[in-house]
Amino acid sequence: MNTSDTPFKSGYVAIAGKPNVGKSTLLNQLLDRKLAIVSPKAQTTRHRILGILNNSRYQVVFWDTPGLIQPKYRLQETMMKAVRDSVQDADLILLMVDAVNPKTHDIEDLDLLHKLKAPKCLLINKVDRIEKEEILPVIKKFSQLGFFNEIIPISALKSDGLDRLLSVILNYLPPGEPFYPPDAVSDEPERFFVSELIREKIYFNFHKEIPYAASVIIESFTERPGRKDHIRALIVVERNSQKGIIIGKGGSALKRVGRQARESIEAFLDRPVYLELEVQVRKKWRKDPRQIKRMGYS
Repeated sequence: MNTSDTPFKSGYVAIAGKPNVGKSTLLNQLLDRKLAIVSPKAQTTRHRILGILNNSRYQVVFWDTPGLIQPKYRLQETMMKAVRDSVQDADLILLMVDAVNPKTHDIEDLDLLHKLKAPKCLLINKVDRIEKEEILPVIKKFSQLGFFNEIIPISALKSDGLDRLLSVILNYLPPGEPFYPPDAVSDEPERFFVSELIREKIYFNFHKEIPYAASVIIESFTERPGRKDHIRALIVVERNSQKGIIIGKGGSALKRVGRQARESIEAFLDRPVYLELEVQVRKKWRKDPRQIKRMGYS
């Protein structure tokens, strides 16, 4: 409970940016726990992931959003809607760019953000990968746009600059009561994070189109006190050839994904699980609004 004269603060903070700039890494570091999956591949995040940072003086509700792209099919349109909803509802917008390849046109093209009244902070991420003298020209370049209330260099991976970032966030957060209980870390159920962890392993183990054509459905999640929880998951792909690759010779690839996913799920849940995986083909599911909705994208 907040016993000081300083009012309790609470609000929503949207994290936006192009694919692979480090949005999910930032969320995980700020919360000091793995909530959003990460991989070296672009467009790993498909959902709007809500993460809650609690303190006796504040509650910050973060939205980690899919990478900003020009959508080519219905699933990507749904992903971009999640971004629009997040930035439109946010009390503060954190827009991230990559310090290694900072492009001002990434910002100038975002007409939606220009129209929003919420304060905007630019995060220049991955500064650990450039020389210190290279940072100031990048800051100057973005400052000249006259678009941002704050510009903060950070390294999400190394947690560099995150103390300053949190201080800035709290400066812009409005006074208000918490939106969630003090022990809440997200509004998603465990089965959502289980499906995401399985999908993460698909991104790490397969290349080209496979990860993007795959989705994961948790068909059953049975808690068994005194025994391992039983989880049955369905990996959905679009073509038989993709199914064959994910299964692998003698089922070797699917077994590898299952083993890696089970280890991550057990670490997340802090209890043992039995994970059963099956692969199913649903042709062109990424273009089918009904299938997209059934798989939890909305």
